[in-house]
Amino acid sequence: MPEYDALVIGCGLSGAVVARHIADCGKKVEIWEKRDHIGGNMYDYIDEFGILVHRYGPHTFHTNDRRIYEYVCRFADWDEYRLMCGAEIDGKCTPTPFNFQTIDDFYSPQEAAELKNRLQEAFKGKQTATVLEVLEHSDPLIRGYADFLFAKDYSLYTAKQWGISPSEIDASVLERVPLRFSYDEGYYDDKYQLMPHTSFTDFFRNILQHPNITVKLNIDALEHIFVSNNRILINGLEAEFPVIYTGALDELFGCCEGHLPYRSLRFEWKHEETDSKQKYPVVAYPQAEGYTRITEYKKLPLQNVRGTSYAIEYPLPYVAEKEHEPYYPVLTAESQRKYEKYLILAEKVANLYWCGRLADFKYYNMDQAISRALDLCDVLNINHK
Repeated sequence: MPEYDALVIGCGLSGAVVARHIADCGKKVEIWEKRDHIGGNMYDYIDEFGILVHRYGPHTFHTNDRRIYEYVCRFADWDEYRLMCGAEIDGKCTPTPFNFQTIDDFYSPQEAAELKNRLQEAFKGKQTATVLEVLEHSDPLIRGYADFLFAKDYSLYTAKQWGISPSEIDASVLERVPLRFSYDEGYYDDKYQLMPHTSFTDFFRNILQHPNITVKLNIDALEHIFVSNNRILINGLEAEFPVIYTGALDELFGCCEGHLPYRSLRFEWKHEETDSKQKYPVVAYPQAEGYTRITEYKKLPLQNVRGTSYAIEYPLPYVAEKEHEPYYPVLTAESQRKYEKYLILAEKVANLYWCGRLADFKYYNMDQAISRALDLCDVLNINHK
């Protein structure tokens, strides 16, 4: 029989948080991780040029929730970091979220002044609005501005990133990047905006540094666990302890209701002997062929190093057989109906718990993932010794 009291599948953020809770309760927990490292998609490392880079795309921590802020501070020292982003449209790099500087970049001074006045009047008392709200406005000048941005950025980026028409994508995706009615810059407005002083990988090491936690890498859990008659079997034996699953829920059930759609990414890594590749750490290129954005890692956080390392992101459909990584759930009405079917199956399985971006089929920020994991900890059948 296993020498642990709980099994966690996946050593990303959700799995690590739940495992630490179980360990702090005095129970032994084992984590199985398919990859050869901890940290999930937040994994970072020093490349051959001495630059800290993120293997799976850029990550920064931000939240308004003091509980979550205090939680991460338990496991690392953090530095304030306000992420600045941009988008290159018609050869000009303009801030994102789009703001009044964007209007100045693409309108004549007279037209820009008129548009900014009308926006402030139409959205009085509001600092931001979604592009969908602005697209539906009755003022033709305001609506024309949103049409311009939708045609030049939102629609193109969405089509590449998600592989479907913007009309099919869930509105929550288009609402993630609002329009600003000021010259304020910064990708987020949250009270706490941070980067780890050392690295995200160091943050994970500290979470997992507990005598009750054992991490096993290079284990594909789906080769060892199986759901049968609403029970979890581990290497043929019924699991009589909690199993916390953070992977894709459809794959746990053999995709019996069909595959849930995810988007994957291919990263093209580059290094140049130049001080700066682009104006901002993260720049979207909606009009570029094939790729969506470039992240320049010496600016994430700012590192005093020679040269610059950056990654070009190419979205592609997730195909498990090709060993792609499932990064983003594709949220449509059809995909969410299909996910509900898997949810019904999961709820019948004894001792099965799930959380995380893949298992919940939701687009989580880091603080949301931690909050969801902590909420799961509250309902786990784990008692303090």
